[in-house]
Amino acid sequence: MSNIRSFLKSGHLPTLLSSFLYFDISFMIWVMVGATSTFIVQDFGLSPAEKGLMVGIPILGGSLLRIPMGLLADRYGGKRMGIIGMLLTIIPLFWGWQFGNSFTEVQAFGFLLGIAGASFAVALPLASRWYPPEHQGLAMGIAGAGNSGTVLATLFAPRIAEAYGWHGVFGFSLIPLLIAFIVFVIFAKDCPNAPKPQKLSQYLAIVKIKETWIFSFFYSLSFGGFVGLTSYLGIFFVDQYGISKVTAGDLVTIAVFAGSFVRPIGGYFADRLGGINLLIRLFILAAVMLGFIGFLPPLYLTLPLFILAMLIFGVANGALFQVIPTRFPREVGIFTGFVGAAGGFGGFFLPNILGTFKELTGSYSMGFWWIGATFGVALFLIVSLRKKWGEAQIDSQNSLNQIK
Repeated sequence: MSNIRSFLKSGHLPTLLSSFLYFDISFMIWVMVGATSTFIVQDFGLSPAEKGLMVGIPILGGSLLRIPMGLLADRYGGKRMGIIGMLLTIIPLFWGWQFGNSFTEVQAFGFLLGIAGASFAVALPLASRWYPPEHQGLAMGIAGAGNSGTVLATLFAPRIAEAYGWHGVFGFSLIPLLIAFIVFVIFAKDCPNAPKPQKLSQYLAIVKIKETWIFSFFYSLSFGGFVGLTSYLGIFFVDQYGISKVTAGDLVTIAVFAGSFVRPIGGYFADRLGGINLLIRLFILAAVMLGFIGFLPPLYLTLPLFILAMLIFGVANGALFQVIPTRFPREVGIFTGFVGAAGGFGGFFLPNILGTFKELTGSYSMGFWWIGATFGVALFLIVSLRKKWGEAQIDSQNSLNQIK
């Protein structure tokens, strides 16, 4: 209880809550194409590969825009960039609402929805900079819980599309965006003690570190798995099991809900088991789950498997961001920015892999097995990494002993 009181007295709660709302609504908007995808494909008669491309493009946009949005927020302030980001998000929402009459247009405004996905790079630093180290975990957990916006998208978008058409979903999305904008403008504040802006040269420097690419690969699987499946599962459920679009949205919501709130749990267990040890267990489980899903069992078995997979992805996201600051304390800000951007690339490739294999083979099986095998490659890398770090620790200890 004293911990909570201390937390409430430190930092700036209005900024924290308004950052959460900004991130939550932005995340909802980011996956809106995926949430309405089962309705959009009806209008354009898309192939399986085109379906995967369509739902992956907004995720790719968010990934590509994350680093410039983060750099601009560092330089000009998180509040200013949050306001600009929300104003720019109006453009693709209005486009999807009033126009979007071709597949090319859907791809174009879908990419621009990536502006909403890049909110991660603005909202989390804006909130966390107000809090001392002992409260960083809780502050980041509250602000980061904005990924629950995916639940809002998958729950409400199919129902609105059923009643008003999929174009109407983008129009209705302007309402919560306007509310979040007003709250953010009134309550969010930049921390006066914010660190110096990061430079582009710092990003260029960390690309020379091998672990940067390894952890980017890991995060592209865990976060990419979460956001990629969120966008594609509706299409999969309708194509594979022939259920209604609204029912498919409800099933996606159940699976997404499972993975949305367990990120702090991943950090908690990583503190106790060690992040690398936990990730090894999680990658084994992920490969096994995806292997079983690849057999395309009946829906009553597939849904629990997807729920478990989403739980694994969510916990792995938390575990990864426990490892990074413990192994790279000096580069933590720039490191997490680069790795975070890589997560979106995984979210882009996953639906494209599933759609492409569906088109080539007539089945989703090979797609899920391919992704499962990729987790196997990640498992090999992380075991090798643990061995390398363990040997480095032993060498360091031996050097200390010799000095003594």
